[in-house]
Amino acid sequence: MINIYQLFPRLFGNTKQQTVIDGTIEQNGCGKFTDVSVEAIAAIKNLGITHIWLTGIIRHASLTAYSQFGIPESNPSVVKGRAGSPYAICDYYDVDPDLANDVAHRMQEFREFIDRIHQQKLKVIIDFVPNHLARGYKSIAKPAGVIDFGENDNTSQRFRRDNNFYYLPGESFVSPRISTEPFYIEPAFNEFPAKATGNDCFTASPTLNDWYETIKLNYGFDYEINQLAEGDTEPDTWKKMLHIIAYWSEMGVDGFRVDMAEMIPVDFFAWMIPSIKNKFPKLIFIAEIYQPHLYKSFVDAGFDFLYDKVGMYNRMNDVLRFGHATESVSICWKMLNGLDDKMLRFVENHDEERLASRHFVGDPFAALPAVAVSALMHRGPFMIYNGQESGEQAEGTIGYSGDDGRTSIFDYCTMPQHQKWMNGGKFDGKNMEKEQKKLFAFYKKILRLRLANEAFSRGDFYDLMWANPWFTEFDPRFVYAFLRYTNTLKILVVANFHRTESRRMRVNIPEDAIKLAGLHDDHQNSWMAENLLDKEKSIPFESETLINPGLQLKLQPLEIAILHLHPIAKKP
Repeated sequence: MINIYQLFPRLFGNTKQQTVIDGTIEQNGCGKFTDVSVEAIAAIKNLGITHIWLTGIIRHASLTAYSQFGIPESNPSVVKGRAGSPYAICDYYDVDPDLANDVAHRMQEFREFIDRIHQQKLKVIIDFVPNHLARGYKSIAKPAGVIDFGENDNTSQRFRRDNNFYYLPGESFVSPRISTEPFYIEPAFNEFPAKATGNDCFTASPTLNDWYETIKLNYGFDYEINQLAEGDTEPDTWKKMLHIIAYWSEMGVDGFRVDMAEMIPVDFFAWMIPSIKNKFPKLIFIAEIYQPHLYKSFVDAGFDFLYDKVGMYNRMNDVLRFGHATESVSICWKMLNGLDDKMLRFVENHDEERLASRHFVGDPFAALPAVAVSALMHRGPFMIYNGQESGEQAEGTIGYSGDDGRTSIFDYCTMPQHQKWMNGGKFDGKNMEKEQKKLFAFYKKILRLRLANEAFSRGDFYDLMWANPWFTEFDPRFVYAFLRYTNTLKILVVANFHRTESRRMRVNIPEDAIKLAGLHDDHQNSWMAENLLDKEKSIPFESETLINPGLQLKLQPLEIAILHLHPIAKKP
C-alpha cells in the first residue's frame, strides 16, 4: 500500500509571513532542502505516508540569478513568474539552486536530503520531465562524455529521427511576452531556427496559452505522418533519457512521476522502463496521463501507476461543485476494466485548485467525503498535496499565476495554514486552530487506515450502489456506499456528501456480497458495526437483516462511517 505526500520544497519550508506580488526570493522567501528536517520527515511519516514526491527538484528556468556559480541566467521572455515553472528544465543533471543553503554544494545537500528521508524508512519520488525542456536549456552538471540536447542536431531539417528537437527552418522564435509585462528586458530571446513548443505547438509564434517557455523533445516520432521513424538503433533522445533516469536512480531516487507521459511515444517507455528496472527492480513509475484509451498500453509498457484525473478526480469535482449524483462515482471504476489498483487517486495536487479555496468548495471539510471515498475504494496509491491536510486556501494573487485558487508553482510564495503545522520547524501543529487540528486528524486517520487495515491495503472491493437505488430508503444522490473485505476483515464505508442535511438510510447488502465477503456465521446471529472513526456510533445488528431490510444508519451532513462488521463475541 502506497500513500504519497507531494512536497514542493520551495513552498513547504518557506516561513516568510509577509509577501508582495511578483516578489523576489529575498522578499517572499523560499524553502530549502534543510527545512525538510528529520522532524518534518518524521511528522510526515506519522501522518501515514510511505512515499514523498519531491516537486521542483531539478534545475529549471528562473529569474533569480546565480551567475557567480557558473549557472546561466534565464531570459525573462521565456520564463513564467519569478521563480519559474518547475517543468521548464534547464539542466537534467542539476538541482534547483534556490533550495540550497550553499549553492556551490547544492548536489551534496540534495543527497543528504534523500538520506534523511530514507533514514525514516520512506521512499523518494521525483519528477521526470521527458516531453519538453526549457528554451534556455544548457547543462553545466552533465557527467563527462554526455552530449547536450540539440548539440549534434541538423537544424536545417524540420524532422530528423536522431535530432533531439523539431525545427522550423528559416523562422525565428517570437515570444508572446511583450515589453509592458513584468520582468521583460532586452534583448529579446534569440532562437533561430525556431523549435517546436512543448505542447505540440509547431509554430514559431506560440501564444501566451501555449507552453511557450519550453521546447518539444523529439523521440523519433514524425508528426507529419503520425508514426515512429524506422532505424537500426534507438533514437538519440531515447538513449539520453535512459542515462538521465539512471543518473538519479544511482543517487538513491526510488521512483519517478513522469510528467505528461501521454505526449511521448509509448514505445519509448516499453523500452526504457524494463531497461532501467534490470538494474533497479524496485523503481516505481507513475504516468501523468489523461486519455483513458491509452491506459492499458502504458501499463503494458511498464508503468506501475497512472493518474486517475479524468476519472475519479473529475467525477468528485462534479459531485462537490456541480451537484452530480454520488452514484455516478461508480462509473469511474467500471470504465477502468480491471485497472483500478493501477490508479493513483488524489483530490489535490499542484495543478488543481485547493479544496479550501473559494474557487473550489471553499471549505476543506466539505471535501472530506470525496477524500475518504477516493482513498478507500481500491488498493492503488493515494496522494495528498502539501498544505491540503492543513486546509491551505491559496488566497489572492501572488504573481504570474493570478488569483486562481492554486498555490503558485511559478512564484515565490507561502502556505500560511501549513506554517501553523510547521510551528517554526517543530512540526507539532501547536499553532493550528481547533478546526485545523480536526482536519489534520481526519487525514491522519484515513491515511493510517489504508496502511494498517488489511481490508484496505489488500482487500477486495464491492460496490453497493446497485443494491441501494433511489426508491429504497437510501439517497444515491448524496450517499455512497461500498464494502472492502478479506477473509478476516469486513469493512462497510458509507459517506454522506450533503453539506447541510443528514441522511437516514437502510444500507442493503445483497446475498452475493454477503457470500463473497463472508458476512455470515451459522453459529452467530448477533453482529456489531464498529465505527472506526467514532466508537460511540457503533451499531449492533442481526446478520439476517443485512439483506432485508438492511443496516439502519443515520449520517450527519458530510459524515463518513467506516464500519467494521464482525460477530459479537459470546459471553463464556
